[in-house]
Amino acid sequence: MSDMQDTLLLGSEGIKKTILYGGTGDIPKFITGAKVTFHFRTQLCDDERTVIDDSKVVGTPMEIVIGNMFKLDIWETLLASMRIGEVADFWCDINHTGVYPLVSKSMRRIAEGKDPVDWHIHTCGMANMFAYHTLGYDDLDELMKEPKPLFFVLELLMVQQPSEYNRESWALSDEERLKIVPVLHGQGNKLFKQGRYQDATQKYKEAIICIKNVQTKKKSWEVPWMKLEKMANTLTLNYCQCLHRMEEYYEVIEHTSDIINQHPGVMKAFYLRGKAHMEVWNEAEARQDFSRVLDLDPRMKKAVKKELAVLNMRMEEKNQEDRETYKGMF
Repeated sequence: MSDMQDTLLLGSEGIKKTILYGGTGDIPKFITGAKVTFHFRTQLCDDERTVIDDSKVVGTPMEIVIGNMFKLDIWETLLASMRIGEVADFWCDINHTGVYPLVSKSMRRIAEGKDPVDWHIHTCGMANMFAYHTLGYDDLDELMKEPKPLFFVLELLMVQQPSEYNRESWALSDEERLKIVPVLHGQGNKLFKQGRYQDATQKYKEAIICIKNVQTKKKSWEVPWMKLEKMANTLTLNYCQCLHRMEEYYEVIEHTSDIINQHPGVMKAFYLRGKAHMEVWNEAEARQDFSRVLDLDPRMKKAVKKELAVLNMRMEEKNQEDRETYKGMF
């Protein structure tokens, strides 16, 4: 994409965009109230491209709420041109970067665990500028005295619509985490049906992480903990079905074995593990798992019979192949 097109795409003068790493999907909806999570690196336009700020060094991504009077409006413009997972380099002239030192000071103070100083006072950034004799950081004072064009390297991680998160609390509460679980579960199932197994695993994984986050605060093996465990197991088994379709059989064996070791009564875990063993020629293990399936649920007789027929056929073929191989050897 040429710079010219990029500049037009952003609909703003004095911005050049270069995509460093393409994202996926459509450009998300950046509506008022949407919460945007992203990493940023700010660099000077010198030969070294001196780094001023870098959220990855701080260790936490930046979060802004669209339309929330965030001081650096230009970021909303830049982010709105990006797809999830995209990394892009934006050159911005001084019309867009004048307020940056004030924003940077606030972010640095938050990163240092200090109060970000009267940020809630919505005075105009420019008027604010003259009130500060020093920002307390030499490099920022320098930029205040003499504004410069800057490079912003942004990586868009997540866009949550207003309905998808609680605007009051930045971190999701346990209640909200659990509300998200069925949504992710449903999205995962839909992707699975479409044959998009890789995407489905992401949804299941996110849901499992939500559950595990809440579960750590409960007492092990008590009723609330067990309810969450059951939900997590269901999702893990869905995750395993995706892995099976992706031919990651050893990983299926690993996850299902984890469940079985903790909960020897989960029939579906034995069933999926049996199928995975079958794929990697572990005949004895597969037969053992399928017989456990029947012990736990006799209604599975038909399904197991079908799997065992396939297993017999496979082993027959394999033995035939081995015989041919040996015949060639002698």
